[in-house]
Amino acid sequence: MGAGIGVGLIGKGALESMARQPESSDDLRANMILAAALVEGVALFGIIICLLVVLG
Repeated sequence: MGAGIGVGLIGKGALESMARQPESSDDLRANMILAAALVEGVALFGIIICLLVVLG
């Protein structure tokens, strides 16, 4: 649930920045995708650790 909130906040910030400076939208989009992927990766890592603790 925290990862979803994090990705939502990343998207919100990127869209607000793109609205203010449309000429930098390509750079912002790339950074937004990278940051969202890192947040999702941390969430996936947390799920794997939880499964290892519970099942192992």
